[in-house]
Amino acid sequence: MNLPPFLHAKNDTVMKNPKMVANAEKQRRFRERQKELGKQQVRGYVSQQGMESYKELSAKTGWSDSELLSNALRITYAAYKCGQIKLLNEWLKDNEK
Repeated sequence: MNLPPFLHAKNDTVMKNPKMVANAEKQRRFRERQKELGKQQVRGYVSQQGMESYKELSAKTGWSDSELLSNALRITYAAYKCGQIKLLNEWLKDNEK
């Protein structure tokens, strides 16, 4: 299979650029460390407790991943704007979330 010349040039550049290779290695090592710690990647690495909360919310609400994220941001922002962020944090701590 013959690839267009622009694809060859890009691949050669990536392989020759040590900074890109070093960055990819750092990312690979980071992902491996997170997996060793038992964290699972959803939209970042999530602890076991976080994953349980994620699954619980998903099951109770029926929301997709993007809806969960969007609504969590809305709730947090609303609590912040109303001066209730401390109350929200205390509730999360009291309920071990």
